[in-house]
Amino acid sequence: MSIVALKSPPENAPKPSAKVISLPATPNPQLGVRRILSDLGAMVLPPLVVLMVLLAVWQVAFSGEGSGLPTPAAVWAESADLILDPFYVYGTQDIGLGWRVLTSLERVAYGFGLAAVVGVLVGAVIGQSALMMRGFDPIFQVLRTVPPLAWLPISLAAFMDSRPSAIFVIFITAIWPIIINTAAGVRAIPQDYRNVAAVLRLNQVEFFWKIMVPSAAPYIFSGLRIGVGLSWLAIVAAEMLTGGVGIGFFIWDAWNSSRLTDIMVALVYIGVTGFVLDRLVAFIGRVVSRGTAA
Repeated sequence: MSIVALKSPPENAPKPSAKVISLPATPNPQLGVRRILSDLGAMVLPPLVVLMVLLAVWQVAFSGEGSGLPTPAAVWAESADLILDPFYVYGTQDIGLGWRVLTSLERVAYGFGLAAVVGVLVGAVIGQSALMMRGFDPIFQVLRTVPPLAWLPISLAAFMDSRPSAIFVIFITAIWPIIINTAAGVRAIPQDYRNVAAVLRLNQVEFFWKIMVPSAAPYIFSGLRIGVGLSWLAIVAAEMLTGGVGIGFFIWDAWNSSRLTDIMVALVYIGVTGFVLDRLVAFIGRVVSRGTAA
């Protein structure tokens, strides 16, 4: 039997280099919390500081004896119940501003929802033809400049009831920017997309959902954001004249009763609600368009 001797490597032979594997760093939950707090502070602090400065200027500017407007301190002293308890109910007409805003929002939901459906469909049809665009665009541009309250006498004469009249005013006010923006978005669809739809032999319904809506979504939701803002303006103005328990009638009733502080609080409710509606439509637009809508 032969014995094989194992040769040891020479002393001066280069040694293999060790490979260093870096392990993933363990996430620090404190850093995540700090980042969230930092982002939240950057978002909240600037408008909060501006608000405090404006309130201070308001307080100083109208603190004199001859001032006709109440100061923030007077608003809080006289109308704190409207701020702290927006959902109280003391009677059919004596309810909190939260319930009044919800009543107005219900009418806006009907009017704006109908305007959104009709406006998108009509805009999609008109946007398919350059000739139709040239024919209808001047009419739409004229009608969109009509103030909301100018439609109210016509709606009251047609429906003879305040509730459908207010919904009609919202509808007729909000529909024009939706139609115009949707038509512009359809006209802006690249010809390559239309060629692909022709190759795939998509019918009109498939073309609408698979090509038109994703491509024109930024235009459509720009019109919807303008429309929802106009809807909220229209319902407040219409309720001042048609009555009811909405936020618009509350402002008119407070004016007749010389409750200026209540009006100030109602204006804050109106502004915050309009801001939330705009942000809600913008969020839906980003989801539908996958981030392309503003």
